Amino acid sequence: MIRPDFVLRSRRVATPEGLRPAGIRVAGGRILSVDSHAAADEGVNVEDAGDALVLPGLVDTHVHVNEPGRTHWEGFETATAAAAAGGITTVIDMPLNAIPPTTTREGWFAKIDAAAGRCSVDVGFWGGLVPGNARELMGLRAAGSFGFKCFLAPSGAPEFEHVSEDDLLAAARELAATGAPLLVHAESAELLGRFAGPAGSYSGYLASRPAAAEVAAVEAVIRLSRATGVAVHVLHLSAADALQPLAAARAEGLPVTVETCPHYLTFAAEEIPDGATLFKCAPPIRERENRERLWKGLAEGVIDMVVSDHSPCPPEDKRLAEGDFGAAWGGIASLELTLAAVWTGAEERRIQPERVVEWMSAAPARFAGLLHDKGAIEAGREADLVVFDPGAVRVVDASRLHQRHPQTPYAGRELRGRVTTTYLRGEKIFDGGRLVRAGRGELLLSG
Repeated sequence: MIRPDFVLRSRRVATPEGLRPAGIRVAGGRILSVDSHAAADEGVNVEDAGDALVLPGLVDTHVHVNEPGRTHWEGFETATAAAAAGGITTVIDMPLNAIPPTTTREGWFAKIDAAAGRCSVDVGFWGGLVPGNARELMGLRAAGSFGFKCFLAPSGAPEFEHVSEDDLLAAARELAATGAPLLVHAESAELLGRFAGPAGSYSGYLASRPAAAEVAAVEAVIRLSRATGVAVHVLHLSAADALQPLAAARAEGLPVTVETCPHYLTFAAEEIPDGATLFKCAPPIRERENRERLWKGLAEGVIDMVVSDHSPCPPEDKRLAEGDFGAAWGGIASLELTLAAVWTGAEERRIQPERVVEWMSAAPARFAGLLHDKGAIEAGREADLVVFDPGAVRVVDASRLHQRHPQTPYAGRELRGRVTTTYLRGEKIFDGGRLVRAGRGELLLSG
């Protein structure tokens, strides 16, 4: 019998069968077995988490690291440190807002070079679909891209243009045969309005990106999947009105998956002050009633997962001084806080911990094709583990976050739950409020 390196024990371990007392035997970076709480190997170190929850490492498939080219916005060192502090052991990086974007093989290798040796958690990469790069897709897939992201409306980054229906159809036909998913920022450019101000008006910004624009785009990608067989993934769903066509697509058996984000589940448009540009994102944070319908969509399984869409920028690009929603960069900085934010909302709605684990670990691991190694505490998986104190209460102090810029709309908000220890393949990388092993992450390639 293989001798474990150590045993992590808790009275509340989140296994695929549910929460139970258990001892997790770890050797060589993988889980040997999940045994009874009392089981012990003579002379083997036992790390006892007491009554804290032990969760599988979270998998966040929607992170904008921005490096190379915009490392002053965020970079691999700071983003992956924030991930480790938030219990996220795997991130999949978006193809923008790096310069160059990951839309060519040259851009791909620039991204790999930027990430190598700088990551504290495991990192994989999405490729990008933009006008004119259809011939690049198979090369990017062969290089290790997990799939391809596109925009149906302007992205805000001039080097990453949105696609036409012809671009989308040509790519879908090519990708359908490979199994690579097509990730879609689903807002219809034709239905977006012009932000007419005044500059600080959140209601004006919200009106410029109506729910109807999301619904129309979601219906379009459902038709695309039906016509070509391509697996499509709806990114950062904010409009609950889109749940009905998504549920119908599921019932039809179409390969459609859906994510939402903590900010759509936490904040409400009625609570956002004018000028508070830290809350600007696209699609926008909508009304309170819409938020509750998103929670219902999660509970009913129409929405598969919750991921961060961490998209930070420097203070000057958020127009914090002017409070200008028209000019501010649209993106929420939240990577380290996603688990606590979702946990807080789930507790308020009496949702069981097992559902949170499904939404934030198992489902995104499954979506990225990583379920062999990630997403669950069971024998054979990598020992990516998180010790989480669900009862800890804190008021978010942005200056203590590990991301590059100390700004987030969660600043000053009370959240429940705190990560105390994060293990990556059995090694502690975050413990006692600090990063203890930097640069231990691996670069993940599809296939």
